[in-house]
Amino acid sequence: MSVLTQPPSQGDLLKFEVNPNYSREIVTLLLGIPYPVGAVLGRITTSGKYKLATSGGTDGAETAAAVLLYAVDATLADATGIVLVRGPAIVSRAALAYDGSVDDAAKITTKLGQLTALGIVARDTA
Repeated sequence: MSVLTQPPSQGDLLKFEVNPNYSREIVTLLLGIPYPVGAVLGRITTSGKYKLATSGGTDGAETAAAVLLYAVDATLADATGIVLVRGPAIVSRAALAYDGSVDDAAKITTKLGQLTALGIVARDTA
C-alpha cells in the first residue's frame, strides 16, 4: 500500500482566530519564490509588498508583519495572498516557515515576539 503525503494546510497552521474579517488581509507577495503555508512575512516599506521576513536589512521586511495562510507561487510574478495580520489569533509554532536568514533560536524568538506584538501568538501545542 502506498503512503500518501499531503502538504501542510491552513488547518495545520491556524488554531484560533477571533474573526477572519478582522484578522485577515489580501496582500501582494514579492516575486521570486513559492511561499509556503505559514510563511512569516515582512512588509517592504517602499512598495507595500510582502516577502519572507529577514533577520536583517533596512527595507522594512526585517520586521515580521504577517503569516501566510495559503501557499502561493510567486516564482515568476508578484502574486496575491491571504495573510493573518492581526490577532487575537493562535498559530502552530511548528507550522511556521522562515527566511533562510532566520537560522537560529534567537532570531526565531525575535520573529515570534514581533508576531506576538500583532496579537498573533505561536504555541507548541494548540
